[in-house]
Order: sequence, then C-alpha cells, then structure tokens
Amino acid sequence: MCTVKDDPGDTRLSRRAVLALMAAAAAAGADLPRAGATGALLQRPIPSSGESIPAVGLGTWRTFDVGTSAGARDPLREVLKQFVALGGRVIDSSPMYGAAETVVGDLAAELKLHDKLFLATKVWTSGRDAGIAQMEQSIRRMRATRMDLMQVHNLVDWRAHLATLRDWKTQGRIRYLGITHYTASGYDELERVLRSEPLDVVQVNYSLGEREAERRILPLARDRGVAVLVNRPFSEGNLFRRVRGQPLPAWAADAGCESWAQIFLKWILAHPAVTCVIPATSKPQHLVDNMRAGTGALPDAAMRDRMAAAVAR
Repeated sequence: MCTVKDDPGDTRLSRRAVLALMAAAAAAGADLPRAGATGALLQRPIPSSGESIPAVGLGTWRTFDVGTSAGARDPLREVLKQFVALGGRVIDSSPMYGAAETVVGDLAAELKLHDKLFLATKVWTSGRDAGIAQMEQSIRRMRATRMDLMQVHNLVDWRAHLATLRDWKTQGRIRYLGITHYTASGYDELERVLRSEPLDVVQVNYSLGEREAERRILPLARDRGVAVLVNRPFSEGNLFRRVRGQPLPAWAADAGCESWAQIFLKWILAHPAVTCVIPATSKPQHLVDNMRAGTGALPDAAMRDRMAAAVAR
C-alpha cells in the first residue's frame, strides 16, 4: 500500500502517522491497537444460510506468495495472528496465487487457527477431472478438513466446476460455492451465471476506482440472495496514488476514518449488497488499519458522495 504525506498544519493523524505510531508500539513490544477498541467488527449474513461473517477479510494475492524462509514468513505470521485477534475470519486464496495457499495452511497450523478461520479458495483450470485434482490439492495445501468456500476463478470452465461443487456441497466437502471475476470485461458472463445458477457467493472487483459492479452485479446479487465478496478494494493501489500528498480531509473524523484506506474500505462496506471486503497485505500495521474500517458507523449517502469526490479525477 501507498501512504500519504503528513500535513504540517493539520493536527489530524494521517495514514502515515497512524501507521508510524503502530509500528513504534510494536517495536516497543506493546500490543497493536485492536479494532474492537472503537467497537465490534461489523458482521454481515450470507443470505443462503443466515450465517454471519466479519465484513472485513484478508486477501492473499501477491502478499502470501512467499518462500519458506523465516524472513519472508514472519510478517505474514503476525498478519494472520493479528487478523484473528481483531475478529477476522475470512481469508481468500487461489491456486493462481503461487505459494499463497500453502503459506496460509502452514501458518494457520503453526498458530492453531484453523477452527477460527473461514477458508476460501478457488478452482482455476479446465476440465472436470483437472478441477477435482486441483481442488483436492488446495484443501491439502490449506490443511483443511473441508473448505468453507470454493469458487470458480474468473468463470474458467464454470459449468463443469459448478456441477462438481454442488456434489461436494451435498457431501459436506465444502460449505459454500461461488464464482469470481476481477474486471468489468467479465460482467456479461458473470451476470448470466448469477441469473441462471443457484450460488452462495459472488466475488467481484468494486472500489472508488472501479464502480461498474454497483450498476449491474451488486443489485443482481442482492435480488438473488447471493453474498458478495469484494476484491481489488484499492484498485490495485491506484486509489492511494490518486491521493498521494493530500492530507486526510477534515470530514474524515466525522466518517470514523483515521486513514485513506479506511475511507476507501468504509465506502465499499456502506453498500448494502456487500458482505465482505478482502484487502490483501503483508504488513501487520496495514492489517490493523484495514480492520478498523469494519468498526463504528458506516457513511450515509451524502458522506459516500464526499468520499467519491475526494478521489475523483
């Protein structure tokens, strides 16, 4: 993630200042601030079952694709530890993400966290048999007895894989099934599948930098009773680049935000169709910052418009 520069004439804490204080506290051996310090982590129901999950989860794209060295894994171990301590459960991965599934499984086993996590991954290959083999491999890599959520990644051979996933759900090998995409170019097909297939979850890109989903996918998901996981909440860092050098707006405190990241995430969470947003990070201090977006009040329509105007270019 990018950070913004401090404004010498502004007494409000910027994201950089907040993160610097967190880092200093960690270096001094103090506990990092807990999201619960400003309220409980927001929970949202999965419509197909009524089960509630925390509204802020953890993605693993790029950030968890590391080797076996202590230097590479130690920060991620702390990220996962803090994530659960702050009330997080949903962690999302994919066989497309290199070693991420294995790293999640190894660290969760070391920390004895499997019973506290809602594990989600994806199938990303063509053919029924290849899909089965890949999903079984993912379960082994994540050291799960069963997967909470299995998704068809970017709709690759979705007909074959959804048939398998329905069987696996009936057998209890997975709890929920879904589909994903990460770009508006896939929305036509995503919409067709949402309209025609019984699904528990759809995962889609949605942010202040990529708003197309709010026109078609989010309303349809809500009408169909499908939970929404949001990927790319920072538009791959583009939102931080847009506000680089800008102080945090004066109204940020009114929105319960201490950083730009919290503004971006609270804007997403204020949409009623969104179930859980999954920002990825390898930095414990960024994890804490992100989790705080899931606490306190969410912005109303007028505040969301202010947030959008602050990054519009």
